[in-house]
Amino acid sequence: MYKRNIDLGVCRKHSCFLWGARQTGKSTLLREQFPDAIVFDLLLADEYRRCMQDPTVIRQELSGRGLSVSNQTDPVIIDEIQKVPDLLDEVHWMIERMGIRFVLCGSSARKVKRGHANLLGGRAPALYLHPLTSVEIPDFDLALALNRGLLPPHYMSDNDQLLRSAYVGAYLREEIAAEAAVRNMPAFGRFLEVAAISNGEMIVYQNIASDCGVSAPTVKAYYELLEQTLLGRFVPAYTRRARRRVIHTPRFYFFDVGIVGALNHRGRIEPGSELWGRALEHFIFMEISAYHDYRGDCSPLNYWRTASQLEVDFVLGDGAVAVEVKSARLARDHDLHGLRAFKEEHRPRRAILVSMDAKPRRTDDGIEVLPWRVFLDELWSGAILKSA
Repeated sequence: MYKRNIDLGVCRKHSCFLWGARQTGKSTLLREQFPDAIVFDLLLADEYRRCMQDPTVIRQELSGRGLSVSNQTDPVIIDEIQKVPDLLDEVHWMIERMGIRFVLCGSSARKVKRGHANLLGGRAPALYLHPLTSVEIPDFDLALALNRGLLPPHYMSDNDQLLRSAYVGAYLREEIAAEAAVRNMPAFGRFLEVAAISNGEMIVYQNIASDCGVSAPTVKAYYELLEQTLLGRFVPAYTRRARRRVIHTPRFYFFDVGIVGALNHRGRIEPGSELWGRALEHFIFMEISAYHDYRGDCSPLNYWRTASQLEVDFVLGDGAVAVEVKSARLARDHDLHGLRAFKEEHRPRRAILVSMDAKPRRTDDGIEVLPWRVFLDELWSGAILKSA
């Protein structure tokens, strides 16, 4: 069992949404936090059917139980709320007229946002559950994380490859495509593979479209679908106060390093390889992204790249912290070129190289070389983004 780092305290006082990709552990977390809650699970066929046929059934049942603001302890949980968006009208009424609190849990905000763009008029804050993070796992193993990914069922399973293949096949290729009524299923499947190969790189829609046999606008729509279904995030370019000519194209990262491996049909990766370096960068992105959501940090997350190919993987706090990730066991001078260029132009408070080095050190010009574990300790303690 994992002790999750997300704080659900707000759900004890207010209604809220809890979003997260499938198998991140939302239902398990809610059962642990609210063991006596009334639960409506829309993944159950009979529950789904009756709520689809008559969305008022939940209000009728809660009224029949005599539930009210005066006697409610745990919130009412509606799991997979995106499957029946019309329930939100009933939920809205019960929040306003009965004072009942809800946790509205889902793996896709797409249908909800399309049908109810105000998301209950701001009455329910949105929380996001990520895959497991390093601080949630006792005796965290980096090699396991980079190879298996950090979805709870996958990280500790000896059958992780089978589970990841099933996730890609049954969920990504079929359910996600069906939600958006994708007409060309083979093209969408090919897109997923190309997007995984391009994970963490700048998105050039036309190039990907050529590989998939569809138009550039279709590829853009596919990426937006992945973002709306919480399967990845765009990272925009940092372009403020640029003296050098910089790239403006966004990057895109999938939500989990193991799912990228499954889409790529990637075998086991070992320290020192190019694939290890790319997976390490992706993992650090996952940790920073989770930290932002769990701590309610609204500062921007960007990357920086010049036309002359100098780059920094992550720019935090509107330029206050620059982070480059390298898989070297002993980071050398050539690993620091991007950070030095960014430091010269933007003068961040901290410039950090995350690596496989054994011990932290500082270069003569003030760049910090931090072992990945030290960086994550500082990140989760709040020390990195305090600098921002």
